[in-house]
Amino acid sequence: MFLALRDLGFARGRFALMGAVVALIAVLGVLLSGLASGLADAGISGLRALPVTHLAFDEKATSEQFSRSTVEERDWQAWSEAPGVKRAEPFGNTLANAQVTRGARKGEQVNLAVFGMAPGSLAPAPDEGEGLEEGDAGIVITREIADLGVRVGDVLTADRSEVRLKVVGLVDETVSYGHIGVVYTDLDTWRHLHYGLPGELPEAAGRQATAVALTLEPGADVAAVEKATGTVAETRQATFDASPGYEAESSTMALIKGFLYVISALVVGAFFTVWTVQRKPEIALMKALGAPTGYILRDALAQVVAVLVGATALGTAVGLALGSAMIGKAPFSLSAPAIATSSGLLIALGTVGAVVAVRRITAVDPLTALGATR
Repeated sequence: MFLALRDLGFARGRFALMGAVVALIAVLGVLLSGLASGLADAGISGLRALPVTHLAFDEKATSEQFSRSTVEERDWQAWSEAPGVKRAEPFGNTLANAQVTRGARKGEQVNLAVFGMAPGSLAPAPDEGEGLEEGDAGIVITREIADLGVRVGDVLTADRSEVRLKVVGLVDETVSYGHIGVVYTDLDTWRHLHYGLPGELPEAAGRQATAVALTLEPGADVAAVEKATGTVAETRQATFDASPGYEAESSTMALIKGFLYVISALVVGAFFTVWTVQRKPEIALMKALGAPTGYILRDALAQVVAVLVGATALGTAVGLALGSAMIGKAPFSLSAPAIATSSGLLIALGTVGAVVAVRRITAVDPLTALGATR
């Protein structure tokens, strides 16, 4: 490290410039990671909060299952009786628009991601107000809806069906689906909203849901019940791609981050390639004086790691400060594992790029220092 530290002090302007570039890349890495986490939370946090291991959909719905799948009462009854199934509950999912017709925000239009379920089954316990009851057209809202000014006791009227929804409780957590705040309601109310029908529902519609919410024992074999009911059970995580826009958002952000990491490796590699070429006479002199090639390589790589770690730490700190200011103003979420992964990849790929550059050290001829080229 002696030579590496001397170099850092002697050419501090060049290394400061390189460090600034790496720090800016680190800032972008933190912001992109936070944005990716925020978009994921806005898209699937409602599904992630469900206390289930699997969801069973109609086998005919091979994509966008939450909008295309329909299961019948006999399906969740068959699942509840199957071996290896701890619990099977009907689950409804639909998007709706409503207007506040009683409350401080009267006249306000509100978009709702409606999760229908049997009272006492899948909905979390409210932090304020009461839980769900069957058939009373009550809804339990979440923090995202409350932030729009909706309060417990308010009444919302749904478009098309004109069902009056009374806010009976509040779950004080930001839970959303497809970038829309989640509300929990009973299955009968969900069916009215899903089909857009006022009054009495047709008999067939009164026994339907979007999916069967399952809690399975580890290693449970459900092939027989899947075949008997014409449904397919997918893990909760596998259903995230069925959320509107989630798969496209995730792949886009992953592509952007991938390009950022490739660029970081190229930038670091280019800098240390030029730096190694400029140091060729000094490296030749060190070899002529007896310094082993391995020692010089380790010294150069230590220099690389020192620059990358210092610049990445600075950039990450700046990115965290900027990200904290963005929370609440954009779909942004600071996730420690995501940020640690971003920073670690920047250091690792930057080191790989620099290794390709400093390998030139092995080709430097010590006779150069003794005038062999003259």
